[in-house]
Amino acid sequence: MPPSPTGESANGQPLSALEALHSTPSRRYLAPDPIPDDVLWAILDAAIRGPSGGNRQHWGWVVVTDQVIKEQVAGWYRENWQSAYGQHRDRILAGDADSSMSPRGFLGAEHLANRLEEAPVWVFPVLRDAADATSPRIGSSIYGAVQQLCLAARAYGIGTSLTTLYGGHEDELRELLGLPADALTMALIPMGYPSRGRWAEPKRRPVEEVVHWDRWGTTRNRP
Repeated sequence: MPPSPTGESANGQPLSALEALHSTPSRRYLAPDPIPDDVLWAILDAAIRGPSGGNRQHWGWVVVTDQVIKEQVAGWYRENWQSAYGQHRDRILAGDADSSMSPRGFLGAEHLANRLEEAPVWVFPVLRDAADATSPRIGSSIYGAVQQLCLAARAYGIGTSLTTLYGGHEDELRELLGLPADALTMALIPMGYPSRGRWAEPKRRPVEEVVHWDRWGTTRNRP
């Protein structure tokens, strides 16, 4: 049997599925404390119960704890971070309305970029027969399971975030991780016990603004 989840709701009761769905934000401030093996296995076992295109389960999950691998990938990650966001630090922190990132979000993402290799566990979800894929829907065969990994981690009080900012180094990463030639990493998920922040409902636009009924632009008031 898997270990019992440790997550609790705001009132101290065991975490329900809907509460987990509403309170699993990206956690980018992660402590280096190790994740127990039985907890990690339980999280991964929950992840693979997620949806898979045609139920083929044509995937693999590379768990990285090797510091040498982490440091190599973290270097690529920081290069991309600097190019995409870091060079705009002053403008973003000044609250530039044209920025795609809030000042608070920037600081969390910057912290993760600077300390990525300190997260005790990384998970790379890997999809087979995807290296040369051109369909924009290729990720539908694994991203549902990726979200299950994040939700299972939440149930054990472990923070996660989903990132692809190591991109542009797929060939080097394939060699570093010993992946099959047809495989493609679909994300990097750093995992760890949160060192700062709280489990809170991510801010989103009201559901009434983004849900359309039968045709785009047809909205309804929520009861």
